Amino acid sequence: MKIAVIGLGYVGLPLSLQFARSGVTVLGLDIDPAKVESLNSGRSYIKHISAGAISEAVKAGAFVASADFRRVKEVEAVIICVPTPLNKNREPDISFITDTGKSVAPHLARGTLVVLESTTYPGTTDEDLREVLEAGSGLKAGVDFHLAFSPEREDPGNAQSKVEIIPKVIGGYTPACLERAKALYGRAIKTLVPVSSCRAAEATKLLENIFRSVNIALVNELKLVYGAMGIDVWEVISAAKTKPFGFMAFSPGPGLGGHCIPIDPFYLTWKAREYGQHTRFIELAGEINTAMPTHVVNRTAEALNALRKPMNGSRVLIVGLAYKPNVDDDRESPSYVLMDLLKARGAEVAYYDPYVPVIRVTREHPHWAGTRSVDWNRETLQHFDAVIIATNHQAVNYQELADWSACVVDTRNAMAGVKTKPRQVWKA
Repeated sequence: MKIAVIGLGYVGLPLSLQFARSGVTVLGLDIDPAKVESLNSGRSYIKHISAGAISEAVKAGAFVASADFRRVKEVEAVIICVPTPLNKNREPDISFITDTGKSVAPHLARGTLVVLESTTYPGTTDEDLREVLEAGSGLKAGVDFHLAFSPEREDPGNAQSKVEIIPKVIGGYTPACLERAKALYGRAIKTLVPVSSCRAAEATKLLENIFRSVNIALVNELKLVYGAMGIDVWEVISAAKTKPFGFMAFSPGPGLGGHCIPIDPFYLTWKAREYGQHTRFIELAGEINTAMPTHVVNRTAEALNALRKPMNGSRVLIVGLAYKPNVDDDRESPSYVLMDLLKARGAEVAYYDPYVPVIRVTREHPHWAGTRSVDWNRETLQHFDAVIIATNHQAVNYQELADWSACVVDTRNAMAGVKTKPRQVWKA
């Protein structure tokens, strides 16, 4: 069997390699020629994906990357793994999906299966993508070609998260489409979870991420409430999670990051308005999480004031640019918002991240592109008036941070267990 995976990022690349390991020949398609060249040379541009895994698939002839979408005519199935961001008005932008559909449609052969994995609102697959594919190919979905949705479930940085063992939700446009999609994923994934429709599968993914967003908002709000009461929220969470039933621990932080949780809930709130429904609970959670960077900056100003230093003119270091620990993924990272807010208040801002040595061009914060991580040593850290721990990478030596810095604002409880001086660490 030969398939195409479109979009070779944090979702498409590991999925491609899993299919390649499972005896499927994979054509990886991407509009970025640098990615194509890197992959065909056996090099990785994602930290947790080894170059060895790529080289092995390439040398075995199980994987090849290309920017030529005309090659879609060679395959039996096409899996679309492209970004679904929000536009400047915080509304869903599915242009990557529809543009991909337009590129695929002219080369779509009869009997081909097309699966969308990008997180989106219910109706995208059976309305927007279907219409583009049908218009460009002259074929009819469910009759001449098959159509399905199967949401990605990637967890970068989690060594226990393997594509092969993560249950795969699948919804088909028709029952026959579902069977074709099950046959495809059954080659590479151990557990399949079929649902009644593409829309049910799309809604499943949104529920998963909204669940996280709402619960993170809850602990972020409790962090402020308990902090005002002089109670350490981290101690409370640690104690509460000893309950063996009815509780799931979530951690507060400086804001939401990653491609999913800060974005996906708004896909549903936008679509719900079409049906006259208002998602007040989801929108409230979004407001709370979005306000967290401002809270961290205010807490930093409080810490500097205690040292008789104003924010304006102070030197502030952000530790951790990636949105979660131990990865190089900086998509939607709240660290960028922190840097913008600090700079707006007159602070001199720098960052340290062992996984992000230089900032790449991003959609929302292009002005930081080219900025390099500072060196990690006593001389460098002593230069800063305050250090904000935004991401708790395991590779960071927090005892050295305590030894070398006068003021640390800890948003991740990373300094727990570290020997510190009185009034040196401020929790935020």
